Amino acid sequence: MAFVSHLECAQCGKTFPARQPWNLCTACHKPLWVRYDLERIKKCFNTRTLLGRPPTMWRYLEMLPVEDPANIVSLTETITPILTAPRLAAEFGLAKLFIKDESRLPTGSFKARGMAMAVTMAKEFGLTKLAAPTAGNAGGALAAYAARAGMEAWVFMPEDTPIINQKECALLGARAFRVNGLIDDCGRLVREGAATMGWFDVSTLKEPYRIEGKKTMGLELAEQFDWHLPDWIFYPTGGGTGLVGMWKAFQELEAIGLLKDKHRPRMVACQSDGCAPIVNAFEAGARFATRVDNARTCASGLRVPQAVGDFMILDAVRASGGLAMTAPENTIARWMSLANAKEGIALCPETAVCLGVLDRMMGQGKIGRQDRVLIFNTGAAQKYPETITAELPQIDLGQPVDWARLARLSA
Repeated sequence: MAFVSHLECAQCGKTFPARQPWNLCTACHKPLWVRYDLERIKKCFNTRTLLGRPPTMWRYLEMLPVEDPANIVSLTETITPILTAPRLAAEFGLAKLFIKDESRLPTGSFKARGMAMAVTMAKEFGLTKLAAPTAGNAGGALAAYAARAGMEAWVFMPEDTPIINQKECALLGARAFRVNGLIDDCGRLVREGAATMGWFDVSTLKEPYRIEGKKTMGLELAEQFDWHLPDWIFYPTGGGTGLVGMWKAFQELEAIGLLKDKHRPRMVACQSDGCAPIVNAFEAGARFATRVDNARTCASGLRVPQAVGDFMILDAVRASGGLAMTAPENTIARWMSLANAKEGIALCPETAVCLGVLDRMMGQGKIGRQDRVLIFNTGAAQKYPETITAELPQIDLGQPVDWARLARLSA
């Protein structure tokens, strides 16, 4: 039985009963938090209860909103590894750099966590038709989990969404459409069509459960670090559910006494300078972000000109003592190539933005050499062929092989 007590508006505090579907707050139209009876959880959930449980995100069931485990819709959302990156660390002058590799999840990105939870809760509520906008991996994740649950998925994406994501949605049976606009234009279509088409909107932070799925990143991270936490977490920030979800996880873990010290990571929201509404608001000292016109970045997951949870992201960043910062758009391909070649980890362009931000912060002396820095790789590089510019030299078997020339070409 779930330990959820109620839902609560993140802005005005209005409360809602938990065991029925909700989108935004009916009073102020802001996102809802899932709230738990943490005192009850504290009595029955600890490190010992985790022993022997399967290594998936569902091992933290007491801290998740699922009422009946039989309703879980899963493709086996494995615990993702934390990898050390010694050669990449040396590039920055760090003693150690950690990368949590979310590309190992079903559909190749961290979006699997949120959609697994959203679709699971939709099943509990008896919903059968779901819809969402996407600029990349969220659409494929919705399509996959809806297919797994036998539900209908409708996906709307900007026409410049990476071709792999477009084909993925179609292959997985979603009713997918390209739109000549940005992701918030697609979100508007989802919202406007809800009454006529009868779907439930599972857009980022427009229902309360995707964030609970993303929260498991923080729960996993804490367990993997033996209930201590790193000094810094760099997170590529578009809609922001991952960053906000992790911060919620740390608050809840502290409340039930699982964290071994009071230290929490300083959260860094990383954006491209081609689309940086959160950074702009952070630098202006504002709690809400202004929409960015003509948003552009090859990191499609960050091409979010206005996030519905902007204030939640900014609140978490500021509460942590962290910051929001941009990386130059024209450095993304270089960082992506360098990281992949040096470490063999398939880092996506969104994560390359984090490396660009880390480079800037090291140059400004904001991070100590011995600080424990962790970066989230939110997706697999293979899903972004448009960002990989390398072309292979060709060997003509009709001619003698010039080995010296090959060595020069491949250097």
